[in-house]
Amino acid sequence: MSTLRFQALKEASTRKPVHFEEIDRKSNIFGSNVFNEKAMKQYLTSDALKGVRDAIQHGTKIDRKLADYIAMGMKEWALAKGVTHYTHWFQPLTGTTAEKHDAFFETSYDGSDPVEKFGGAQLVQQEPDASSFPNGGIRNTFEARGYTAWDPTSPAFIYGTTLCIPTVFIAYTGEALDNKIPLLRALSAMDEAATEVCKYFDKNVKKVTATLGWEQEYFLIDKALANSRPDLMMTGRTLLGHTSAKGQQLDDHYFGSIPTRALTYMRDLEQECMLLGIPVKTRHNEVAPNQFELAPIFEETNLAVDHNSLLMDVMQRVAERHDFKVLFHEKPFKGVNGSGKHNNWSLATDTGVNLLSPSKTPMSNLQFLTFFINTIKAVNDYETLLRASIATASNDHRLGANEAPPAIISVFIGAQLTKVLSELESVTTGKLSPEEKTDLKLNVVGKIPDVLLDNTDRNRTSPFAFTGNKFEFRAVGSNANCSNAMTTLNAIVAKQLKDFKTEVDHLIDSKDMKKDDAIFNVLREYIKQSKKILFEGDGYSDAWEKEAAKRGLSNFKTTPEAIKAKVSKQALDLFEELGILNHIEAEARYEIELEEYTKKIQIEGRVLGDIARNHVIPTAIRYQNTLIENVKGLKEIFGKEFETIAKEQIVLIKEISGHIEGINSKVLAMTDERRTANQLTDAQKMAEAYCNKVKPYFEDIRNHCDKLELLVDDESWTLTKYRELLFTK
Repeated sequence: MSTLRFQALKEASTRKPVHFEEIDRKSNIFGSNVFNEKAMKQYLTSDALKGVRDAIQHGTKIDRKLADYIAMGMKEWALAKGVTHYTHWFQPLTGTTAEKHDAFFETSYDGSDPVEKFGGAQLVQQEPDASSFPNGGIRNTFEARGYTAWDPTSPAFIYGTTLCIPTVFIAYTGEALDNKIPLLRALSAMDEAATEVCKYFDKNVKKVTATLGWEQEYFLIDKALANSRPDLMMTGRTLLGHTSAKGQQLDDHYFGSIPTRALTYMRDLEQECMLLGIPVKTRHNEVAPNQFELAPIFEETNLAVDHNSLLMDVMQRVAERHDFKVLFHEKPFKGVNGSGKHNNWSLATDTGVNLLSPSKTPMSNLQFLTFFINTIKAVNDYETLLRASIATASNDHRLGANEAPPAIISVFIGAQLTKVLSELESVTTGKLSPEEKTDLKLNVVGKIPDVLLDNTDRNRTSPFAFTGNKFEFRAVGSNANCSNAMTTLNAIVAKQLKDFKTEVDHLIDSKDMKKDDAIFNVLREYIKQSKKILFEGDGYSDAWEKEAAKRGLSNFKTTPEAIKAKVSKQALDLFEELGILNHIEAEARYEIELEEYTKKIQIEGRVLGDIARNHVIPTAIRYQNTLIENVKGLKEIFGKEFETIAKEQIVLIKEISGHIEGINSKVLAMTDERRTANQLTDAQKMAEAYCNKVKPYFEDIRNHCDKLELLVDDESWTLTKYRELLFTK
């Protein structure tokens, strides 16, 4: 195996950047492989085009006859670009995407009359074998039927020679089996609730759209080096490996010059993104060696989620061309920063207003404060559910690790906006006097743009921070599908806006208050009720952990603890009321996430045991035998003096034996705990057993292995080392 390591190092160190040339300016090729407005105008009839537009803008259903015309135009467009197959592209509850390719080509029963065929029936619905996708007990294995159905709000696209049609995935009994359906339902609930609140300020608003701009962090490792590590291949992270003498402590990688091979990869990736209509804009080095980030222009949330899911697949495919492996795991390397996926979220009206961006008029700023404060109130009331939305086995390694937000959900708004809320909190109960209302509008609400202009403080330790015209949900993991976090966030804010509308209308109708008075009164109470969630300090500190406990905030550091919130009465009632998930769907997802957590820890335990006993121990024994032969030789030459001369070798021999014994005993104990955990039938208890009984052995085993890495001759060590993985460009 040491031969494999050195072969990989030789291969990686001699690589040259792959030749790459842009085919055209980005603006000229953007969306070329997307069945967008431009393509639809060329290939669809006016009725078909109107049908798609109505479906996108108003949720109008497309009948089968119209679907035939749309499919005909889509097929002609695709064939003109050399496409041979089509697929319903969907997002099952695996966290990745799924596709089954069918050829356009068909013949009659006797093999005659070959033709390219694709109609409305194939466009609108398909029936893949769904038996092997996670379902949380909704279906039996023998009940394989599941349906994919076209989502016209996300345009079809071409990748390679395949037409990909974004779809939802449902069980034959009607339950959602994917990540897209709950997201679409949450976005619809948000649209309805936010539009109603907007009418307090502008009667012309007919639609509110949630927007998302994600920031994708990742590591880029040479393919040969990555393939030489069984743990990276099987789990996406290094389960052992001593930290490199140099890591990120000099801060010389962050925003530094992008290495040539990595930059060539990024240019190639960006071109693929342009063709697919993914509006990537920013690229840079991140904090850790060989860690990078790319970010797009924000988009409508459903499309942004689809684009991020597609991007993660495209990144791996492009990496193959450049002999790289992309690591999306939240913590692939110990001792350096992990990776996240900040979700920048806001709300926009069809009249062109960002509801989380202050304006120059008091009325517009009152609208801003309404949505700003309601969002804070939603996070305050549903902080456990929001924490659950980003809980995974891999993100557990990152949260609270002094490089990412803590597991405690809090909201950062900055000192100046905190002062604004404090002033609003002192609003008189009931009807406001003309003088007080004028003072509020001119001296508090009216000055918000100036406040934000000067409010330049940023808190990188906050999991949910206001950043001027949006909220940034920083706790989302780099490997996550954004839909989970976005479904939850949009759901809780939609619910909060509904409650706000009810309370304001009640004050207007029953207390004879004017609209502004009612809004100020309700917002004042929300500010008082949401104080515990606001935090401006250091989220990494022990003091905050103690303070958060006093405030009654949750601090779930592991996934089995955190995801219980998904089946709490509060969560089930929320999703049921808004029509996002029924109880069966919500409980099924909870079961799926528990099972996924257990399987990931189980796989890591098995891989770690394999590497420790079949790679590390044999290597250590071989080196120990070399030392023993050395001691024997010294004894033959020097006689009694050998004990003094061979003192250090003997210490090494004993030290190696101690670590070998430590590895063996801990691996056996871990295996016994796995067997015990596997006997449990309750999914929650099994996940807790893997978390609390099995996983703790990982660090003990790793420590022994890492100590041996420092003791054993470098040329004998079989596993590619951290310095080689992180500093080979």
